[in-house]
Amino acid sequence: MGRRKKIVEQCERLMDEPEHIRNIAIAAHVDHGKTTLTDNLLAGAGMIADQGEATQLMMDTEEDEQERGITIDAANVSMTHEYEDTNHLINLIDTPGHVDFGGDVTRAMRAVDGALVVVDAVEGAMPQTETVLRQALREGVKPTLFINKVDRLISELQEGPEEMQRRLLSVIDDVNELIRGMTEEMDDIEDWTVSVEEGTVGFGSALYKWGVSMPSMQRTGMDFGDIMELERADKRQELHERTPLSDVVLDMVCEHFPNPIDAQPRRIPRIWRGDDSSELAEGMRLVDEEGEVVLMVTDIGVDPHAGEIAAGRVFSGTLEKGQELYVSGTAGKNRIQSVGIYMGGEREEVDRVPAGNIAAVTGLKDAIAGSTVSSTEMTPFESIEHISEPVITKSVEAKNMDDLPKLIETLRQVSKEDPTIQVTINEDTGEHLISGQGELHLEVITQRIERNQGIPVNTGEPIVVFREAIQEMTEVIEGISPNRHNRFYIQAQPLTEEIIEKIKLGDVSMDMPEQERREALQDAGMQKDMSQNVEHIHGTNILIDDTKGIQHLNETMELVIEGLEEALDDGPLAAEPVQGTLLRLEDAKLHEDTIHRGPAQVIPAVRNAVHNALAQGEVRLLEPMQDVRIDVPNEYMGAASGEIQGRRGRVDDMYQEGDLMVVEGIAPVDEMIGFSSDIRSATEGRASWNTENAGFEVMADNLQTETIMEIRERKGMKLELPEAINYF
Repeated sequence: MGRRKKIVEQCERLMDEPEHIRNIAIAAHVDHGKTTLTDNLLAGAGMIADQGEATQLMMDTEEDEQERGITIDAANVSMTHEYEDTNHLINLIDTPGHVDFGGDVTRAMRAVDGALVVVDAVEGAMPQTETVLRQALREGVKPTLFINKVDRLISELQEGPEEMQRRLLSVIDDVNELIRGMTEEMDDIEDWTVSVEEGTVGFGSALYKWGVSMPSMQRTGMDFGDIMELERADKRQELHERTPLSDVVLDMVCEHFPNPIDAQPRRIPRIWRGDDSSELAEGMRLVDEEGEVVLMVTDIGVDPHAGEIAAGRVFSGTLEKGQELYVSGTAGKNRIQSVGIYMGGEREEVDRVPAGNIAAVTGLKDAIAGSTVSSTEMTPFESIEHISEPVITKSVEAKNMDDLPKLIETLRQVSKEDPTIQVTINEDTGEHLISGQGELHLEVITQRIERNQGIPVNTGEPIVVFREAIQEMTEVIEGISPNRHNRFYIQAQPLTEEIIEKIKLGDVSMDMPEQERREALQDAGMQKDMSQNVEHIHGTNILIDDTKGIQHLNETMELVIEGLEEALDDGPLAAEPVQGTLLRLEDAKLHEDTIHRGPAQVIPAVRNAVHNALAQGEVRLLEPMQDVRIDVPNEYMGAASGEIQGRRGRVDDMYQEGDLMVVEGIAPVDEMIGFSSDIRSATEGRASWNTENAGFEVMADNLQTETIMEIRERKGMKLELPEAINYF
């Protein structure tokens, strides 16, 4: 293993030269070839053995990834590459392309400065390409483009060089149009569009390991004509030897992606809202390895030997074994047990990891994906915005009661590793609910529990998560405590889309300075006096305290908030979460004696007031929707659109793209369960499709009562609705 040792030594040397470090992610639509490309780069950099065809999927370490042929966990790898006589350290994160795992992509973008966007030459830019680009640009991460599977263009489509160039240019135009649209309003980003002339676009075939770019053509003297000749003559090995893909891509990475010293001054203000004149901020801007330690954790994994491993980006300072560090949002400190870097796909322990690198640390027991870890207490980084919320739930129970403690432990671990999964544990019934982004997401998680932990489980049918929301403004409603000595007067109204959006994106929260929060709410259209009285935000709901000088209210407020949260977590229709509601506490009458205004009095009073207000505002059930895009040959177009319409969906658009028809529409998640097998049989397996979560829509009135009853029955609630709800 002499070679490996040498590589580790090279990496350790390069860790201290931030100008020669590149932190990058590979991102793309599912199946466009990211993982095959990553293997290729590793082989080219001498990290893994170079074999005939790049199919060993070095990065997909989990058995289930090998089986499904898709990447599920974002994997970290490091390699070295010599460019213009200087060695560079490249830390790369291979991200999943499947929409169910979008959370991993967002988190990976936080750790890197550049994103290599991979697009399939035959399919072109797809919805998920757009999503990953948006995630990168929002984090201030610079894109370059690699167009993969060009071999298919040559062999399958039998096109001449001119037609081929036209086709490739149209892919580049599409990507640039997306980049332009997304960066228009960003003042800190100059022109980030990609171009062949500048060398920010590469072409090639990850499967056959050849690649080409403008700089590589000048270097090797091979042009498109030569490549097409060799490809058509099946001389792929020669093609790989004369213009190896890894050189083309790694050169592009070294030349066109920013190093941490260029990138951090631009990225820090985008992801951190602390005091930009502080020493800490200066240390992060300068990538100062002597500064305070600042580590942003982007991923938590589990190693059977070392336990929990936190991976993330070191923005300043130097990580060393034995350091005691603060973890944002938790008390006390955690002690670092080991620090390491990734070599190929494996972790190598080293003595120290300085700023500008991606590190792997053990011992941070309180960290979750998204934590800020630092040597002094500091404003944490912005929470990582997950664009999608969980929309589908399955119940999981252990087949043997003895496995219960182990199952609970495993589920806690799951929610720590993947914040886009929500776990609710019901200690009484022994039933546990996990909610995620889609059927596949949950299927993979439950399989892992069985396989990695050896816990046999029963899983229930997938259940869709609904929401409840009011439709109109109400009068002031009175809530009375059981002892009749305390009264709360609450009025409700729907929040505007704009305000809801700001809360979801974290632009409005209770953690921000009050002044900033007021301004953000006023920008979104809230009246000035209202924005000054925001008392609490729960989910996408806001509580406003409009009372004047009420005695004892201050010390009772905590209980009021508790009652409010209870009422909003279990809406009045079917105990589903309430969203987008503004609640105004207008007045309150409180008993002077503390003993008569305790939790048993205040919580039910507030809860009733909130529920009655929601009922008066004609609360309705909202169901989660998915955007659906299906690509099919012409003759199956009718069958494909029928599949959407037959699921209470609507088709919004149909158009020709290349030799395929594209059908775009939207349908309820509830009806999309089992879609994959139906669409396969309807189109004889010729369709490729993609779904993306599209938020919640009010369900049609004629379905409301029936659906509410089904949910109430499933939850074991009373089957008659409260008097006030008879407006369906």
